[in-house]
Amino acid sequence: MNTSPSLAPTQIRLRGYPAGAVTDDTWLMSHDPLPALQPGEIRVRIKHLSVDPGMRGWITPKRSYIAPVQPGEAMRAFGVGEVLETASKYFQVGDHVTGFTGVQTEAVLDGRQLRKVDLSFAPARNYLTSVGMTAFTAYFGLLDVGKPQAGQTVVVSAAAGAVGTVVCQIAKIQGCKVIGIAGGAEKCSYLRDELGVDSAIDYKHESVAQALKVAAPEGVDIYFDNVGGDILDAVLMQINRHARIVVCGAISQYTDIEHARGPANYLQIIAQSATMQGFTMRDYLTRIPEAFMSLMTWQSTGKLKVREHVLHGIDSFPKAFQMLFNGENLGKLVIDL
Repeated sequence: MNTSPSLAPTQIRLRGYPAGAVTDDTWLMSHDPLPALQPGEIRVRIKHLSVDPGMRGWITPKRSYIAPVQPGEAMRAFGVGEVLETASKYFQVGDHVTGFTGVQTEAVLDGRQLRKVDLSFAPARNYLTSVGMTAFTAYFGLLDVGKPQAGQTVVVSAAAGAVGTVVCQIAKIQGCKVIGIAGGAEKCSYLRDELGVDSAIDYKHESVAQALKVAAPEGVDIYFDNVGGDILDAVLMQINRHARIVVCGAISQYTDIEHARGPANYLQIIAQSATMQGFTMRDYLTRIPEAFMSLMTWQSTGKLKVREHVLHGIDSFPKAFQMLFNGENLGKLVIDL
């Protein structure tokens, strides 16, 4: 067991549950020393952190798929780090691990809650991006819930985001027609020119409902929803018989999650005998190796690209969180520590 001392780490803690929009005052920075290891625990120096829209739900005291972060706790986040000290028979000093590390530079964590990663397959940061939870979410959400078939039309909202970009590309790999919805000319150009989607709709500057009629005159077979709200309503009016609506997120509702609005046009689900299903990665944790191998294969053959938006330093977390909801990030948002 390595017992070398370390400087006090830095943590970003939840000051209290926000009422409405998250601000810098939502967070509290601390420099608390780490406790001694208990059996099964490891001390990890965290190198990379993932910043994701789902974090907004984690700081809301409502029933969800995971318990909320408690005020005073380090903010929950996926991370990748190196084992510095171990009291676990499953990890050695120098191993790299991923899982819920929290927004902190160093942490003592339960080894049973972490997964060892092999840097000979991919660099450490990639385990948060191209072969991380957002990529796995795209893989299982589209393939298991959406069940795409060649020639079908797939619409993806927040298509230029971390999950959306991967969904668009997997749908193309499956032989589908793909329409991406994103905010701004730069993101739409990226979808068309770099990722090869068939059409890109700029929701900030055009009517989604009207643009969909042009882009998908034959209707929509699969809608991968990351935003909810008005865009969900617009797409529901274009769905085909037996369409699948994959509910991954609802970022348009996260700033006032206590009063989240459901779809107004849900009767189309009845009229078209459609299916609307939500999911989380909790449903697929045992199948991560399957997704990992497929994603790695597609990347190695040039069929799948992942763009990263990297910030530096733990003190950039409040800014990174705001970027998600202002649409400022271009690609998967991560923080290098």
